[in-house]
Amino acid sequence: MQKPGVNEIREKYLSFFESKDHLRLPSFPLVPQGDNSLLLINSGMAPMKPYFSGEQTPPHPRVTTCQKCVRVIDIEQVGRTSRHCTFFEMLGHFSFGDYFKSKALAWTWEFYTEVMGIDPELLYCSVYLEDDEAWDIWVNEVGIPLKRMIRLGKGDNFWDVGSGPCGPCSEVYYDRGSENGCGSPDCAPGCDCDRFVEIGNNVFTQFNNDGAGNYTPLAKKNIDFGGGLERLACVVQGTDSVFGIDTMREIMRHAEDLAGIKHGASERGDVSLRIITDHIRSTVMLICDGVLPSNEGRGYVLRRLLRRAARHGKLLGITRPFLCEIAETVVRESGAAYPELIEKQGHICKIIRLEEERFEATVNAGLSLCVEMTDRLKAAGQSVFPGADAFRLYDTYGFPIELTLELLEEQNLTLDRAAFDAAMQSQRERARAARGDIGGWGSGGEELDLPGDETVFTGYTSPSETAAVLAVLDAGEDKTAVLLDVTPFYAESGGQTADTGVIENDSGVFMVSGVQKTKDGKFLHIGELVSGELNAGMTVSAKFDAERRAAIRRAHSTTHLLHKALREVLGTHAEQAGSLVEPDRLRFDFTHFTHLTDAELSEVRERVIEYIYRGASVAASEMPMDDARKKGAMALFGEKYGNIVRVVEMDGISAELCGGTHVRSTAEIGAFIMRGDVSIASGVRRIEAQTGPLVLREYNNLNRTVSELSAILKTPPESLGAKIEQQLSLIKTLRKSAESFKTGGLRADAERGFASAQSINGLRYVTLKSGVWNSEDMRAIGDYLRDKDPNIVAVVASTLDDRLTVTAVCGKNAVANGVKAGDIVKKICAVTGGGGGGRPDSAMGGGGDPSKLDDALKTML
Repeated sequence: MQKPGVNEIREKYLSFFESKDHLRLPSFPLVPQGDNSLLLINSGMAPMKPYFSGEQTPPHPRVTTCQKCVRVIDIEQVGRTSRHCTFFEMLGHFSFGDYFKSKALAWTWEFYTEVMGIDPELLYCSVYLEDDEAWDIWVNEVGIPLKRMIRLGKGDNFWDVGSGPCGPCSEVYYDRGSENGCGSPDCAPGCDCDRFVEIGNNVFTQFNNDGAGNYTPLAKKNIDFGGGLERLACVVQGTDSVFGIDTMREIMRHAEDLAGIKHGASERGDVSLRIITDHIRSTVMLICDGVLPSNEGRGYVLRRLLRRAARHGKLLGITRPFLCEIAETVVRESGAAYPELIEKQGHICKIIRLEEERFEATVNAGLSLCVEMTDRLKAAGQSVFPGADAFRLYDTYGFPIELTLELLEEQNLTLDRAAFDAAMQSQRERARAARGDIGGWGSGGEELDLPGDETVFTGYTSPSETAAVLAVLDAGEDKTAVLLDVTPFYAESGGQTADTGVIENDSGVFMVSGVQKTKDGKFLHIGELVSGELNAGMTVSAKFDAERRAAIRRAHSTTHLLHKALREVLGTHAEQAGSLVEPDRLRFDFTHFTHLTDAELSEVRERVIEYIYRGASVAASEMPMDDARKKGAMALFGEKYGNIVRVVEMDGISAELCGGTHVRSTAEIGAFIMRGDVSIASGVRRIEAQTGPLVLREYNNLNRTVSELSAILKTPPESLGAKIEQQLSLIKTLRKSAESFKTGGLRADAERGFASAQSINGLRYVTLKSGVWNSEDMRAIGDYLRDKDPNIVAVVASTLDDRLTVTAVCGKNAVANGVKAGDIVKKICAVTGGGGGGRPDSAMGGGGDPSKLDDALKTML
């Protein structure tokens, strides 16, 4: 019996659900319609979101589709495995408030066993742990034996995005046999080995999550089924590899014929054949749906796929443009299902040929030279590719550094990246020195109605770009803003400071001191035109300061490590509340309600240092928000994210949503030092830290200070602590002695004044003056006299540093007789030309002419 092909399987599926009163809809385009949260359609359910959310009314309560999908998150794995693909098709049937679990599960089973003829004994079904309803349907209605039923936890069998509609799911697995398993007696669906392959998943959206983990039933329950067409074809056709199914095999056969090799001849050749087979499918489908090669968004995805396939053709020995030929096979294999491929075949092939020729003209010479260089390197028994050679490929032949890195990885070689970066920096310095200031520049206008689309940012992978100047603007304060169509410069965002660097061509040199991003995604390069002129329409080279960027990367990656350490030491309530990332400096704000103890600070510090020296790999990738949540990626509270997010993962340490730039390994951070925390708001603390060479400079300064102290105290550095404690103890003792001595002297001065007091109407009047007392001394003398005799009326004056200060005190009997210290001070200061006042029993004043003090004192009697 002939096994059904991919096109037949697709048709059987759609026809089957049409027989169940489903409306067949054609595949939606790969470019999302009215959904800016997605770059490309990446699942069968993605186009259905408006129907599930209630934003739009579905054309029928029951719908079935076979949806084209593109995912490039695992592009580096494509070719290396037998199952990863960038293009795939998802079989789907959907119920919008119509039927529910009973019919969904029964029809799923009927399709797999009766329509596709899969042996029921090889199918297993999983349900969510608490979904007794689905379990009962599988066992009692469909008749699945208990030995082929399994309950799985929330991570495997519950679809939940954190807020909104959600629910349990039930998967169908195909048993590929124990020979493909891990050998464990506990091996079952859900195991990470290759024995059990999921071929379909029913999601039952029956609850609403309020975002706090509270689930309430939905008034209308939905069904969302998804099953990979290629994966099902593998099962039905009995092949272990997705590249072995009929349509893929025809595409690969064409590539084999052009290359003159067969799949299976060598692992290296197999990788290239698989990459070409997969990438040309994605390329054809994307171009058919209106995507064109470019340096931004979807166009960048297409360009990367096409050029990667072209390069692997060269690795197979294909020396001419060939992808447009294989594209014809893609159209032939899928044209019946997607007739638009046939209609647009000429356009598709033209775009592929033009892009392939452009790529060949750009890098052909560099590619050959790179291969020669790596061959010589390996022949010499070396494994590190010189940075100077990589720079030559980049500077002379326009060979992208990321392409060099990919080639080196395939050859098990590494790049001397430090030398490459140093060569880049030297080129900048030579260019500045040679060019000089030739005066004059041209303005592109001051209007803020900025031309062009969103600026294409390539700075994650490229230190420089050839770009077109779209506008030159007056930025105020003697600054100019330059708008480019594409840039490697990072714009200030997410707490990370902007890149600096240079934009230049033969006509002018513009030094970039900052970059701001407008609301509509355009990057304004702020800086100064130091020579020549730049005008709209010019082509320029834009290069950021690689050394400064490296220092920023170190600091930014450290914020992630610090965040992780704080959460581990203090608890998960410690969340990022803000940050500032500058070259080798960082400021990190986090939620916590108390000052960190010395022990907590020490533990946080030690954890960060341990993460650094662990040398964990750091990788950034874009993925749907749902996938990011499944990875456990942390999102910052209050931030808005699209459906596609960038996740920065530090292997075995953390995963965070982040758009910033980072090191490739935590070991690149090098040194780390942090200071204690301070409070900046209620419940928010702040830690400041330094990284990299800046820490070493701090330590050098500290060592210099320690050496100076050692010389002053005449003691070795290791004994400084004990010596300083000894000196502090001595100082404390001496201070007490001096205070005691001074107190005794002040008391003697007070007694001297008391002995010479004049008695008038039962009150004792005392006047004391000195040129050495400070205000505290005077207050002490006054308090002593007031406490000694309730009839006392005393004035204590000082002309220390030629500044007049007066204190007056009155005992309680004197106050009772109407004598007030405040009035006395006012009378005295009125004579000297100063001012003052206070309470009836104590007052102070000063200022004016000290030479009039004696005359002023007479007024108190």
